[in-house]
Amino acid sequence: MAKKTKNDSAQFVRKETFWLGTLLALAVGFFGGVMFTVLKSDSAAVPGRLQAQVPQSQVATAARPNMIASLEDETAKNPQNTKAWVQLGNEYFDSSQHEKAIRAYQKSLELDPNNANVWTDLGVMYRRSGKPKEALQAFDKAIEVDPKHEPSRLNKGIVLLHDMQDFDGAIAAWEGLLAVNPIAMAPTGRSVDEMIQQMKKQNN
Repeated sequence: MAKKTKNDSAQFVRKETFWLGTLLALAVGFFGGVMFTVLKSDSAAVPGRLQAQVPQSQVATAARPNMIASLEDETAKNPQNTKAWVQLGNEYFDSSQHEKAIRAYQKSLELDPNNANVWTDLGVMYRRSGKPKEALQAFDKAIEVDPKHEPSRLNKGIVLLHDMQDFDGAIAAWEGLLAVNPIAMAPTGRSVDEMIQQMKKQNN
């Protein structure tokens, strides 16, 4: 799913990057272009659309090592600082330090387990670390915390389809997304409903 501006000060989630941040949009024609990468949790700048944006890890930021060092120092001194753990996880996320991001997000969730955005970002990092089952568990936890959380539902379907080869499970996840938001759109710009119908048609 930066230099972070949070769209929700209580949840400390970034606007600039998201959805399993890397724009490796896997548009290989499978299921009519259904394949795309999982996303970070907060990039829905366009109403109804879950957007993929250029990962901050591709942007040269000379300040990042200093920011990481500062946040590492803050979390060492104040291990109860939930916001600092989330910010540290975000910095690791954006610099592709997957395992470190996982640990930072886990620490933040120990302090605040009811943050669906952080659960989703944790799931993204699990998936990028080659742990799709753990990713699904994190997305399910995000949905449990916030049943209307759209990014986790979209990402769950992506992992089920592309990592677990669970076609029916992916459709069920996306139908759950449509139940929350009937006009939901994928990062490719296609409506999720259209995508599901095409998948069903091509699978017949």
